Amino acid sequence: MAKKQFKTESKKLLDMMINSIYTHKEIFLRELLSNASDAIDKLYYRSLTDGDVQISKDNLEIKLSVDKENRILTVEDNGIGMTKQELENNLGTIAKSGSFEFKNENDKKEDVDIIGQFGVGFYSAFMVSDSISVLSRAYGSEQAYEWKSSGVDGYTVTEAQKDGCGTVITLHIKEDAENENYSEFLDKYRIRGLVKKYSDYLRYPIKMDMEKSVPKEGKEGEYETVVETQTLNSMIPIWKKQPSECTPEEYEGFYREKFFDYESPLKIIHAKFEGITSSDVLLFIPKHAPFDYYTKDFEKGLQLYSSGVLIMEKCADLLPDYFSFVRGVADSADLSLNISRETLQHDAQLKSMAKNIEKKIKNELVKMLENEREKYEEFFKVFGIQLKYGLYSDYGVHKDVLKDLILFISSAEKKYVSLKEYTSRMKQDQKKIYYAVGESVDKIDMLPQVDAVKDKGYEVLYLTDDVDEFALKMLMTYDDKEFANVCDGSVDLLSEQDKKDLEEENRQYEDMFKCMKDALGDSVSAVRFTKSLKNHPVCLVSEGDVSLGMEKVLEKMPEGASAPVKANAVLEINENHAIAVKLKELYGSDREKLSEYAKILYAQARLIGGMSVENPTELAGLICDLIS
Repeated sequence: MAKKQFKTESKKLLDMMINSIYTHKEIFLRELLSNASDAIDKLYYRSLTDGDVQISKDNLEIKLSVDKENRILTVEDNGIGMTKQELENNLGTIAKSGSFEFKNENDKKEDVDIIGQFGVGFYSAFMVSDSISVLSRAYGSEQAYEWKSSGVDGYTVTEAQKDGCGTVITLHIKEDAENENYSEFLDKYRIRGLVKKYSDYLRYPIKMDMEKSVPKEGKEGEYETVVETQTLNSMIPIWKKQPSECTPEEYEGFYREKFFDYESPLKIIHAKFEGITSSDVLLFIPKHAPFDYYTKDFEKGLQLYSSGVLIMEKCADLLPDYFSFVRGVADSADLSLNISRETLQHDAQLKSMAKNIEKKIKNELVKMLENEREKYEEFFKVFGIQLKYGLYSDYGVHKDVLKDLILFISSAEKKYVSLKEYTSRMKQDQKKIYYAVGESVDKIDMLPQVDAVKDKGYEVLYLTDDVDEFALKMLMTYDDKEFANVCDGSVDLLSEQDKKDLEEENRQYEDMFKCMKDALGDSVSAVRFTKSLKNHPVCLVSEGDVSLGMEKVLEKMPEGASAPVKANAVLEINENHAIAVKLKELYGSDREKLSEYAKILYAQARLIGGMSVENPTELAGLICDLIS
């Protein structure tokens, strides 16, 4: 029989579909199995509406077989099959989808969940095959037909013999090339792995004969190889079940197997969303971060399924960056996929799913914080910094989502507190939320300014991560209370009388401070007395938008060395300390020594504040001179 040309009369189009549309060659098996599932679905749905169609759902199945020697891979289903005309229409016309037409015709019927949409998935098999035959017999017909093609050269359709309805697709796998290992698709274990990866949740069993080593009967220590038919797929996704039908062991087993974690998840979130884009999701919050989580190599995303078929291994658009630690799956039959069924056509559908997922994760974290505090703190120690980055990123656009999930160690009992808890127990006269920045809780606790605030009975939040202060600056306020760095020169804890006395004292010694400022150069913008240091001699405070803590963080960044951002630092000296008396004496008797004292005090203030000394050699010399 003479070959027929494809009705598109475009060999270039077919060549493009075979070689350009699909990212990975292994996708061909997913497409053929999805088509087989659709064919079975059509027969089953027809049995529900046509009393003359009598089938047993238990007998519906897909079979795979491999003939390694002859390089043959076969995909067989006992679905509705195709007539000669349907073979011509569906396989002879590129981009003609019988499944899509069936779906449109039955769109209002319940349980219609056809996967195929475009009619090009079948042609992906040409990526790995040099010839394909499709033997099919339509339900209710006595005659079978065979469609054969070697690709762009066209196809033939001939009468054939077949027992029962359904379709058998036979692929002749290409010979291996220099950079292509096509023989992998003749390895049964590789085939089984692809079924588990892409088609594990097709609703019908996918079966294949597998060799198995078993002990020889009556011969201890000896084994023989037997062949048994195995069902390769799970069929029913755990996320499609009701949560009440799933045990913790099932959830944990699925999580470990799917995401290769050696520990059980910290939190399981199982939900169903209804709406324009309905979906089922099963999410997991791990107990620990992946080894590459805080590196540029980490890829976020959920596994995205459409009607149980894996579409994307990691769909990044389903998770915001601040919830990138979440693992899991999302499945929707409402997705409009592109022609290769690898990505989505309509962003609105994905955004709808992502919005539901984000809201659900946030609500579950809030519940954990309120009802399982120990578990939440365990989670926050691992992933809290990611939430803080989320608070800071994108100019604070996500702050309302995240502000109630953030915790800080507090001066009260050195335990975690939320901003809500902090503000709920603020003293009546307290106007601001106080915080301090440092390398550790212990170092922050020793800051002179922290002592002064605590002495007033106010609670202080201890910020130890680089992002912390940037996040609070972006948040600006919480419950209408502004944040205040205790090391900011604008923090005012004095009475009106004390402020008036201090102002007079600083005015009186203006020239002395100028002399000290000249000795320190651009290191500080001013020197002055303070009444807020209790027993501490000196401290550094900042004025303006950039704090001393922020300066330290910015210095560590790659661009920090070339374009340093400096805080506007002020050296404050305890007016009630003995050092103040000594400085006043030196101002009257030895201004050179006063300048040396200024440098020593500045270095001391930097050390107290957790900063490095700018010129340690000079400092060592000054101290030696002072001692000697």
